[in-house]
Amino acid sequence: MSLLEKKITPVSGDTPSLTAQDIENFKTELPEWDIITVDDVMHLKRNFKFKNFAEALAFTNALGEIAEQEGHHPLIELTWGRVTVEWWTHDLHGLHQNDFIMAAKTDQIFKNRPS
Repeated sequence: MSLLEKKITPVSGDTPSLTAQDIENFKTELPEWDIITVDDVMHLKRNFKFKNFAEALAFTNALGEIAEQEGHHPLIELTWGRVTVEWWTHDLHGLHQNDFIMAAKTDQIFKNRPS
């Protein structure tokens, strides 16, 4: 089952973070995303480029709507012609399947944006 077919699942503080093997497996579906570490916490990160501020803002708003619907919220940095998105699960201080699902949804929003 692809990441886009999976559903967000509730997590709590005792839900385990992903193993290195899980991360490697999920990462194969998201080749343009980087795994970074911020304050000892792994994040998924990607930069998206746009022709102008209006397109970047429209993408940001579409992403914000999906994040609110799913109850899982990224760090979004918006500037002229670029949006940087980071996903991680705050409660786990690391990565969860939900982060990869939402990264795949983020890619889909970018792919399906008006040209």
